[in-house]
Amino acid sequence: MPEEHAIIAENVVKHFGDVKALDGVSIAAEPGKVLGLLGPNGAGKTTLVRILATLLKPDSGGVRVGGIDVLRHQQRVREIIGLAGQYAAVDEILTGRENLVMVGRLYHMSRQRAKERAADLLAQFALTDAADRSVKTYSGGMRRRLDLAASMVARPNILFLDEPTTGLDARARIAMWDTIRELVADGTTLLLTTQYLEEADELADRIVVIDHGQVIAEGSADELKANMAADFIDITVADPLQTAQASELLGRLSTETPQSDDRRGQVVLAVDSGAQRIAEVVRLLDSEDIHIAELNLRRPTLNDVFLSITGEAIVEEEVKPKRGFFGRRRSA
Repeated sequence: MPEEHAIIAENVVKHFGDVKALDGVSIAAEPGKVLGLLGPNGAGKTTLVRILATLLKPDSGGVRVGGIDVLRHQQRVREIIGLAGQYAAVDEILTGRENLVMVGRLYHMSRQRAKERAADLLAQFALTDAADRSVKTYSGGMRRRLDLAASMVARPNILFLDEPTTGLDARARIAMWDTIRELVADGTTLLLTTQYLEEADELADRIVVIDHGQVIAEGSADELKANMAADFIDITVADPLQTAQASELLGRLSTETPQSDDRRGQVVLAVDSGAQRIAEVVRLLDSEDIHIAELNLRRPTLNDVFLSITGEAIVEEEVKPKRGFFGRRRSA
């Protein structure tokens, strides 16, 4: 991989006892772009981030960040990166301002410079009004914004965000997206791990899908979805007890077995030329007296991509759900 990449991992392997958390993972992030690392809980995303951020050593493989060998020059790497983990790492007793000043001092800034930088970041992250309140009074979204501000104190060129919107409601998540876009517009290179499909679709220039410690797909969101030639027809039958019968009938129209949810009466059918197939779907179900409560035609989502690759959905899309029939979390 060429050195113009801001982040490079080559054939990274990491074991924890008998568990192979990473099994030969290779990724590359371009400067000033967002690389999305997508996968379910336990896929290996956080392990890879911790290795890139010098917090873990791989068992084997090569890692370079900003052109610097992570294994040989950890301190030099730490000087050019920022990290915001899955949970806000801020001191609840201190105020928001005190937290940021403390981080600045840890980076050897003068007290005055640390205060100035704190004030700038509090304004940037819409926290000025709460700057002198104890962090324990902050909402979850405010804590996440403060944590992200703390990761930016030293003006890093490369930023690692490990599931930065976990636990946030939809409004706070979208606000965080706007903040992330602003950082990238200013030239920051961003590695973003997420299990939210729409988050990867909205923010990432390129996506790497990881499952069971291995890269199973990569490309832009459009490229990944374009690799699936099928359209999708989502059907909800009026009587959920007829779901299995509907799924069996509709299977005649596709080379793939329909996905179904018996509890909700929902069937998802992958077909070529979806618009032409809708009439067939209606006729076929009507011939068996199966009434349709709802029917939608759509293009593939990242959830469909993941389902096609792995045989299971990654997680329910929570912000603007287009399809939540089969989304489920998997424990780490």
